Amino acid sequence: MKKNDINKISRRAFNSSAVSTAFAFSIVPHKVLGADAPSNKLNLAIIGAGGRGKTSLRNTKTENLVAIADVDKVRSAVAVRDNPKAKFFTDFRVMFDKMEKEIDAVMVCTPDHTHYVASMAAIERGKHVFCEKPLAHSVYEARKMTEAARRNKVQTQMGNQGHSEEHIRRVCEWIWDGAIGDVREIHAWCNRPQGGYAFPSSLMRPKSTPAVPDTFDWDVWQGPVKHRPYHPVYAPALWRGWIDYGTGSLGDYGCHTLDPAFWALKLGNPVSVQANTSYNPGIGFWEKVLEEAEGWKTQIGENIRAMEKETCPAASRIIYEFAARGDMPPVKLTWWDGGFLPMPNKDLHNGFTDNGAIIIGETGSICHLSHGARSARIIPEEKMRAYMEKGAAKKTIRRVKGHHSDWLNACKTGVASSANFNYGGPLTEMVLLGVAAMRDSGKKLFWDGEKMEFKNKGSNANNFIKPVFHNGWKLA
Repeated sequence: MKKNDINKISRRAFNSSAVSTAFAFSIVPHKVLGADAPSNKLNLAIIGAGGRGKTSLRNTKTENLVAIADVDKVRSAVAVRDNPKAKFFTDFRVMFDKMEKEIDAVMVCTPDHTHYVASMAAIERGKHVFCEKPLAHSVYEARKMTEAARRNKVQTQMGNQGHSEEHIRRVCEWIWDGAIGDVREIHAWCNRPQGGYAFPSSLMRPKSTPAVPDTFDWDVWQGPVKHRPYHPVYAPALWRGWIDYGTGSLGDYGCHTLDPAFWALKLGNPVSVQANTSYNPGIGFWEKVLEEAEGWKTQIGENIRAMEKETCPAASRIIYEFAARGDMPPVKLTWWDGGFLPMPNKDLHNGFTDNGAIIIGETGSICHLSHGARSARIIPEEKMRAYMEKGAAKKTIRRVKGHHSDWLNACKTGVASSANFNYGGPLTEMVLLGVAAMRDSGKKLFWDGEKMEFKNKGSNANNFIKPVFHNGWKLA
């Protein structure tokens, strides 16, 4: 959705003015003549051709696109126009029924809540899968997708594109080389939901029920989520902050910004997770939302509780604790978003960027931006200079030409891509544990990774580990 389109969503559509405030090996291809041979092209299908799908289409032009599945005929129109030989479907299930034998690999670029159903439909048919991040909408889904990919021996890749960059490899190699000593503390931050590509947070469910556009299949878009009336504040573009559909700021950016630390420090499952959240966006919000209600100040608490059931918070701090791993000591990782930031660091002379992280070691720190540790530096700067003068750490990690290229190569050769589901699944699980912990804000929750549950009795967060599917969809 373009900015102008967002601005067109009116107060009347909500029965309130909440909108304006919310935005302040593998399956062998048909002809095998070497991985790079012109005749050795994969037959690809894409599910979700608008939004992030555009990037997948742009980066896989070397292959044959044979099918497009998209519930939105408007947002997918360019993809359909540019790929006239590809067959179009509004329902990916129909696509598989009619074209299963013609498809080698599938790219899943839908909202978070349908990553699982779309990816599993492909995996269980023996198709290679590229799926956008986070890999799934829940910890249980991510675990099952990882297991299914391994069981069906398909090649996979999660769409955390920075994982294929040079920067993140250097960060890992620096840490493994002892450049900053043992690491016991990490801080990562994100300017969303208000900053960057903003999305709704701290909202109650809209009361109005506008008509579904003729060009949009609302039922298929909702997938396994319990049915609710259509509203443009959910779809096609603004779903990310709604609990039923998205995973908020942490789900949006965690698989990017936390990727370097997760890889370098071999984090895996945390011992505990504690979330602290804020759903109160400020007095200006309430003045507009409740401007016509008498005694509205007394209603704030009630409305915040209603928000907690519908959307992700306006701001949060998530604290993960990890046990020692081999010769690596225990680690405390803190995530900040929505304006919450760590305490100032004297070695970060320009302060905090919009999105980034600092990995704090005994003898120095590494600061970096999001998406593959861009602009990674050892700080203070004199430590960076001294370390580089000794000679950079040896390159021990395989380099790749690009994120999609790494996956395409895996599909053709059987050499697994670096962000395959065996890696992307556990990373997603860690991220989504923080999202689930928001349902029990303020409580320190202890995690049992094998059982996939928080040990705290009666924890509401456990209700968000494994979803309940609706509308005839099944959860394996």
